[in-house]
Amino acid sequence: MALDTSFLLIGELAAKANTTKDTVRHYEQLGLLKSRKRQAGSRLYTEFHPECIERIELIKSAQAIGFTLTEIKNSLNDYYDGHLDIDSQLVLTQQKLEQVKKQQANISIMVELLSERLDILGRMKADSDYQLDVEVCKKKIPLQ
Repeated sequence: MALDTSFLLIGELAAKANTTKDTVRHYEQLGLLKSRKRQAGSRLYTEFHPECIERIELIKSAQAIGFTLTEIKNSLNDYYDGHLDIDSQLVLTQQKLEQVKKQQANISIMVELLSERLDILGRMKADSDYQLDVEVCKKKIPLQ
């Protein structure tokens, strides 16, 4: 019986997908990648379909724009099974966009407050008689 060479061992998959074997194992454990087991003598090997390279690239792209592995799992499996619900994807993506916009607003506030702090510290260093306004230091970031 001829050996099916189209499947990849974990090291080959990791190299071709530009990731680590640990990442591949983690994705497999979460159900993001599908594999099969192959017995070779006394050893059991895990093999991955070449489609897993594309899957890993899609996972990393989705992570880069803020999706969690749990969010990715459902969408990815639905996509490959041909059952992707575009309406639910639109809702999920809109929610993610709103979440990122809130994070962006919070980061803008943090930048402003850090800049103010640098200004105050600069004044304190330049003028030993500088009186710190405690109310300025009490500003809180309205995290949402």
